Amino acid sequence: MQTVNQSVVPCKANRNLLIALNMLVVFLYWMAQYVYMPTLPVYVRTKTDNLAMVGAVLAMYGLWQAIFRLPLGIVSDWLGWRKPFIIACILLVGAGAWLMGTADSVTQILIGRIFTGIAASTWVLLIVVFNSLFPPEEAVRATSLLTLVNSLGRLAGTASTGFLNERGGYPLAFFAAMFCSLLALAALLPVKEERRSPKRPTFEGIFRLILRRDVLWPSLLGAVIQHVIWGTTFGFLPLFAKQVGASEVMQSALVSLNLLINITGNLIATAFLKRIGLFRFVYASVMLLAVGCGFAAFSSSLPGVFIAQCCLGFGAGIGYPLTMGLSIREVSEAERGTAMGLHQAIYAVGMFSGPWLSGVLANHFGLSPMFAATGATCLVCGLFGTYWVKQIFSHSQP
Repeated sequence: MQTVNQSVVPCKANRNLLIALNMLVVFLYWMAQYVYMPTLPVYVRTKTDNLAMVGAVLAMYGLWQAIFRLPLGIVSDWLGWRKPFIIACILLVGAGAWLMGTADSVTQILIGRIFTGIAASTWVLLIVVFNSLFPPEEAVRATSLLTLVNSLGRLAGTASTGFLNERGGYPLAFFAAMFCSLLALAALLPVKEERRSPKRPTFEGIFRLILRRDVLWPSLLGAVIQHVIWGTTFGFLPLFAKQVGASEVMQSALVSLNLLINITGNLIATAFLKRIGLFRFVYASVMLLAVGCGFAAFSSSLPGVFIAQCCLGFGAGIGYPLTMGLSIREVSEAERGTAMGLHQAIYAVGMFSGPWLSGVLANHFGLSPMFAATGATCLVCGLFGTYWVKQIFSHSQP
């Protein structure tokens, strides 16, 4: 996949309109994906008493991203079209939200979650399309800008959940998601796409990237981070928060706080990277995630849950962008798009394993032991993975 279109960038007025429309699409797209997220585990729990089943439903989002993200990027490059795939995925966001909001069984929620997981695979294409509106030398700025819009959309969604639940029950947030997806589709339809020259996939190149340690190991480290976050913040921490007395609005605020601190961690890591050092930040990320799991495991009150969310948000905010950057640092410009798709597909495995394994453990041992096990796994795998990645890059230096 090519991350930047090398053709002539559109004229300024038209370009500014296209940039604004694409930013609006991304904002609404992520708001639609997250407006029901803070209380989704609690909603699934109303349909089943089996925590392993709750984990399986939540895990579908990551599983289908892991399956579709890389192939979607390859096929869109092969055909020379991206907009049709984005439209299809936005429709899946709305369809998935409708299925979950009208569900009378846990199976229907599971199918809806599969739809939204497949839909989330289009994030790679949204980045590529947005980058094509900028000159090649502004690719990093464009990606940073779109990531900010992504974060704002997620924040707007999670901040609305509690209000919507109190006004119309759990289904209202899903219907709001469907409405946001329709608005995103309306904003996208006027955007014209010129077909690019088809690019046949080179599977040999893909396998070569998979076997590269400097691509694979940072991606696996990213999967560890996602495993923790999707097993806690977007997994079973909302259920625990409800057990200790959190209202609908409070549950919504907890996830919004996590995302806000996540953004803060991202900004701090970017600002102080050279002064503190990349791998010190990654080590700190692992430690913060483990501490957050520890607070979740040993707390019995809402203040402990808030501290856990702060640690988890800050840890993920530091670690996520750094592992993503490491996975493409030594990759040539021509292969960076495919490497990014590969990285996102691998870390999506963590988005699947986090809620799935956490659900199995919680069903057998309870929530607190599960949080403790997640923290221990993060500590062992994260510290070893960081040490190993550091060795790989130290040996690659001239």
